[in-house]
Amino acid sequence: MSEVKVFLVRGYMLISHDRAPERRKFELYVRTTRPEAALEKVYSLLGSRHKLRRDHIRVESIQEVNPEEVDDMKVLKLSSLERVVK
Repeated sequence: MSEVKVFLVRGYMLISHDRAPERRKFELYVRTTRPEAALEKVYSLLGSRHKLRRDHIRVESIQEVNPEEVDDMKVLKLSSLERVVK
């Protein structure tokens, strides 16, 4: 089984693409096993939160970070879990 890691994904998203286009920066911490899965998770999260298509999201970097460096409380709590009970 693969080890779950924390990735920091940075980039830009296009907001209000039909009226007054504006690019906004984003930084998201994502827990996955691979950088490719982190990219898919970011597309899914930003698409559902802001109703964006994939071509409105530009990712600049995906880097693995230590769980101690994470600012997001949800990701921190998930990282500190010993096991998941169904």
